[in-house]
Amino acid sequence: MTATTTAEATTAAQDRTDGAVTRALVRAWIDGWIVSRGTSDPMDRPWGWTIDAGTAHHVSRHVLPEPAENDVRALVAATSAPGTWLKLFADDDTVRPWIGAGWHFDLPGFLMTAPLTAERPEVPAGYTLTSWTRGGTTRVLVRTTEGHFAARGQIAPTGPNAVADQIETSPDHRRRGLGSLVMRTLQNTAYEAGATTGILVGTPEGQALYSALGWVTRSPMASLYFKPSEG
Repeated sequence: MTATTTAEATTAAQDRTDGAVTRALVRAWIDGWIVSRGTSDPMDRPWGWTIDAGTAHHVSRHVLPEPAENDVRALVAATSAPGTWLKLFADDDTVRPWIGAGWHFDLPGFLMTAPLTAERPEVPAGYTLTSWTRGGTTRVLVRTTEGHFAARGQIAPTGPNAVADQIETSPDHRRRGLGSLVMRTLQNTAYEAGATTGILVGTPEGQALYSALGWVTRSPMASLYFKPSEG
């Protein structure tokens, strides 16, 4: 075997390893996301999974951890139902040429992970924090002392993993440490439930917050929805 052939084989083996890791992380994200959102169980497909979300604007989603052009083009061609989403774990520019009319890009996402440890965040002056757990999901709500909404988030532990979801801070209360408060509170809840790894898909804005809290980006994610009458 030549040096070039050896290098090519090593690269191919690494690609397979990276692909397997991404697929495992995406599946772990799905397992927590369906608990958090109360959706259907994921349905296995040759290219990934389909999930019924069951709302008018989010009827179902196809999740492809290693999107291939032929698979994406086939899904695009077969879709006629508005409210169908594609979650493709690649960057927008890679998948853009594969997408047809009626499809629209949402904000790009980033698959991220973090080791979970004990956290004891302090609630800033002027705010209160409440939390509750139902159906396997813990929700955190931050309000002003007058009761106005300030921030929220939720997390769904599933064994060793926990998926953080729907993290939101009101525009009127940003840059006051509330996003960090919500995340650290959720991380501690999941840690106390026995989870060791946090997983989420964040927006570009969220990625900055999560990175500052020690989360590591594992993969980009292109997010698209089908709405033929739009634009």
